[in-house]
Amino acid sequence: MDQEQRPGRRTVLGAAAALGAGAVVLGGGAGTAAAAQRGQATEYGHGHGGSGGSYKDLPVPTVIGHRGACGYRPEHTFGSYQFALDNGADVIEQDVVPTKDGHLVCRHENDITATTDVASRPEFASRKTTKTVDGEAHTGWFTEDFTLAELKTLRAKERIPGNRQHNTLYDGVWQVPTFEEVLKWADEQGRKRGRRIWLHVETKHPTYFRKAGLGLEERLAKLLRRYNRSGRNGYTFLQSFEPSSLQRLGRLGIDCPKVLLLDDLTTQPWDFTEAKDPRKVADLITPEGLKWVSGFAQGIGPWVNLIIPRDKNDKLTKPTTLVRDAHAAGLILHPYTMRNENSFLPADFRRGTDPNAYGDALAAFKTYFATGIDGIFSDNCDTAVLARDAFLKG
Repeated sequence: MDQEQRPGRRTVLGAAAALGAGAVVLGGGAGTAAAAQRGQATEYGHGHGGSGGSYKDLPVPTVIGHRGACGYRPEHTFGSYQFALDNGADVIEQDVVPTKDGHLVCRHENDITATTDVASRPEFASRKTTKTVDGEAHTGWFTEDFTLAELKTLRAKERIPGNRQHNTLYDGVWQVPTFEEVLKWADEQGRKRGRRIWLHVETKHPTYFRKAGLGLEERLAKLLRRYNRSGRNGYTFLQSFEPSSLQRLGRLGIDCPKVLLLDDLTTQPWDFTEAKDPRKVADLITPEGLKWVSGFAQGIGPWVNLIIPRDKNDKLTKPTTLVRDAHAAGLILHPYTMRNENSFLPADFRRGTDPNAYGDALAAFKTYFATGIDGIFSDNCDTAVLARDAFLKG
């Protein structure tokens, strides 16, 4: 997902925000009790119930390695995926976009300007262009203009070097992985560990790509079937900001648990915009809207500010009723995205004046866990696991 980047666009933290207070006190203890109860059945929070391979067997709160462990390695590389798996992530996330010749590759966006060395490659200088993707103009280089063979000549790099200069150490180490290579990696890691590896796969800009003749869902469905991940207990979540993408996957017979991603209240899924459907995210998180979502998905992935809004000073306010309402509709919640750096944390948890230094992320995690969420996307899965363990122990 990408919408969660808005807080990170600040270049300077206000002095008052940088010297924020400690954890926010949430009204009532019901969220804490409920989350802990769901997580006490077995070690590390296994407690949803159900049979092997069901998402109901995952630890609660579930730690999802956001683009792997991109707090420590360049995102969507095998270095990032491996670090996340080795450091406690329960589920590893991939975003998939297509190449010109129809292969699915793992990139957060089809614009690869910031995540590869393509801008320094003279042989591809003529590929630089401006495209409108989901209503926004982007200038750079795009996966759909490269064959897989061409894309494999590029090397991955850190997307936000200003925030994570330490990650630039790994610039050029890894290639852009195909989704099929990730599936093979997951199978190999599963054999080594004696258990299957959970994945959380997002279809990026599915309406845009379908109009370009590069529909994602059929390609994704084919690979999921090939690697025995297309069923209800296939150790794979499917996620998208576009409801129609999840619905299409369902019509293709893919029975994996599906998670609808939700941006800010005033935004609209792009497929709604294209179809002139007037509903916005604010409509989808009402009890009526959530009931509609439950007809094709098993969960939602809301922006964390939909769980606990922030005030004008970027401090947390009172939690909304979204967790309660989603659970009442039978939906789990996997909000996005928690990061350790001050610039991404609510002002309550920032420490010092360096926006790129770590704040009190442990307290921030525990505050979100106390709302009763079922999992969370994090760039720093080791921090998330440590916070979960402390939260469950009370």
